Amino acid sequence: MMGWKSNLIYPFAKKVASDILKWSANAKYTQDEIFQNLISKAKDTVFGKDHDFHQIKTYDDFKNNVPIRDYEGLKLYIEKIKEGKRSVLWPGVPMYFAKTSGTTSGVKYIPLTKDSLPNHFGTARNALFNYYGKTGKGSFFDGKLIFLSGSPELEKTGNILTGRLSGIVNHQVPSWLRTNQLPGYQTNCIEDWEDKVEAIVDETLGADMRLISGIPPWVQMYYERLLDRSGKKHIKDLFPNYSMFVYGGVNFEPYRASLEELVGKRLDSVETYPASEGFIAFQDSQNEKGLLLNTNSGIFFEFIPTSEYGSENQTRLNLSQIETGVNYVLIINNNAGLWGYNIGDTIEFVSLNPYRIIVTGRVKHFISAFGEHVIGKEVEEAMLRTCEKVKAKVTEFTVAPQINPEPGSKPYHEWFVEFDQLPDDPVKFAECLNEEMVKQNIYYEDLIKGSILQTLKVRILQKDSFRNYMKSQGKLGGQNKVPRLSNDRKLVIELIGYIIP
Repeated sequence: MMGWKSNLIYPFAKKVASDILKWSANAKYTQDEIFQNLISKAKDTVFGKDHDFHQIKTYDDFKNNVPIRDYEGLKLYIEKIKEGKRSVLWPGVPMYFAKTSGTTSGVKYIPLTKDSLPNHFGTARNALFNYYGKTGKGSFFDGKLIFLSGSPELEKTGNILTGRLSGIVNHQVPSWLRTNQLPGYQTNCIEDWEDKVEAIVDETLGADMRLISGIPPWVQMYYERLLDRSGKKHIKDLFPNYSMFVYGGVNFEPYRASLEELVGKRLDSVETYPASEGFIAFQDSQNEKGLLLNTNSGIFFEFIPTSEYGSENQTRLNLSQIETGVNYVLIINNNAGLWGYNIGDTIEFVSLNPYRIIVTGRVKHFISAFGEHVIGKEVEEAMLRTCEKVKAKVTEFTVAPQINPEPGSKPYHEWFVEFDQLPDDPVKFAECLNEEMVKQNIYYEDLIKGSILQTLKVRILQKDSFRNYMKSQGKLGGQNKVPRLSNDRKLVIELIGYIIP
């Protein structure tokens, strides 16, 4: 039965769903409008003058004037903002800096402006409204909602408030929703993730939880603590009205079986693709594959075929030039002042009407020790299909090359796997996993057939190995994720001590 709040929201939800249908059907047009608007507004900024925005009329002009950059390439401009200079990347000064950890740049300070903030909170709201408007299911608005996030405590960088994106967004939650939101501010400010989970359990054990949002591995930890503390068998016994799971940051499928077993039923879910640099996409359909690209929210998107990325003449494409089935590096230009900015993700289009994508991995997360260029999507697909075939359940895993094997043997890919449910036959599991990887990556298949690589090896890890590893790195909880794969052995060297003999 629907309550007064969900009934009040329903007309707005229907309107949002209708609007999304309209702009997603006219994505090329809205992208052109956003492009012209971004150039016009930023032409008198320091960056705009440095790159002759006054002369830019077309997308080709833009490509000629604005190179592709990562954070390092924009760092000098960010430093000017931190020093107090106005209108550097975008008119005025940012309202916030979203603070993230970079692999090469140390701490990154991503500007959020008055113009870009609606992209972050507004898209998250619209994703839920769209679901409600399309399905008629909105009773979760009548109960308690939890967003497992970083601390909302902010500091100042110069005169600009600075914190984690999830903490900043917490400050943007409107009053009509804040009354439903858990945990409380003090609990959200707890830095230690294990202490924070215990405090969240304290607050939510007796609550009417209806929506839970967070990165799947950390939601799983929350579920397990709830069940340990309550003595219940399933989450549904604790929260009978729990009906919506919202997640992002990692592929849900490797975690689905374990999470659904803990809940005791299958829930509807909405997948989101937020980043500090912008809210990229969200799930707009319960029936269609992929996430709707957020083409009407202040971001002009560009795409570089991954096969060309980093080459001297790499191709830069706009939305009208892309095709399905191609792996692209995602580039954004937005109303926070990020220009030709590589956020480090790779995506693939699964639909052009509307434009829906899947995230295939990270630019820097791949294995190509022998030219195979295995990506995150491929190892996740192989693991998912293997678990389905041999009836195993995996908690977490990562993959790395072993290029210096035992004397007299060939190199191989080494999989470090923590199981929730061990396979009956680990040897058969490894054989099946290798078969699935051969199906996923033709270069890997060639290397196996050509006897350059031997078949992969699976190292079974102790329970909680990945949690303990993340804790040892100071990355337990929040938005932190275990890389699915890497081209070196820095991560897996730390995991060797967790291997079950």
